[in-house]
Amino acid sequence: MADSVFRLATASGSAPDHDWDVNALVDLYDDTARWMLRNGIDQWKPGDKDADHFRHRIAQGEVWLLLDGGRAAGAYELWWDDLPAWGDRPPVAGYVHRLMTDRAHAPAGSGRALLAHAERRITAAGRELARLDCLSRNPRLRAYYEAAGYRVVGEQPAKVAADGSRYGVLLLEKRLASTAPASTPVRPRLAGQPQM
Repeated sequence: MADSVFRLATASGSAPDHDWDVNALVDLYDDTARWMLRNGIDQWKPGDKDADHFRHRIAQGEVWLLLDGGRAAGAYELWWDDLPAWGDRPPVAGYVHRLMTDRAHAPAGSGRALLAHAERRITAAGRELARLDCLSRNPRLRAYYEAAGYRVVGEQPAKVAADGSRYGVLLLEKRLASTAPASTPVRPRLAGQPQM
């Protein structure tokens, strides 16, 4: 991962053919969804997250790309709340979504590097917990997150999908070591604010 770098994704807004970051995110999502289906994992479907989804997430918060040799090797979304899965909670956590890697080109360990980057961002924002969810019926993904230090703290049995269907997710969290001084916490970046 010597040639790898993390960069906050941006969206051009009006020129889809020039929207490299958004197109890379859609490709990563669809490739990851196809890999899941080939491996018997019924979780993501190609086409479920389009360019508008990623433009919206970029405008609402943080979407990070992992670049390796100039190519998108992975990405994740970082949210500062997650009402659909976690409900209304105090602002003590960051929520990791859509952790994905290019399985054909990403360096070994890219998934863990993405998680570690998200955890550093959450800590820098003065929050003490990293949270995420995964399908209740996906034991491989649960084992992956548990091996990375996350623990199951609950279940949301009826999370609502974009199409209105319901599905169960496990709620996992990891307590993070605090590195931000308590007297001067870094605030999460809001849309329109410069990167930290």
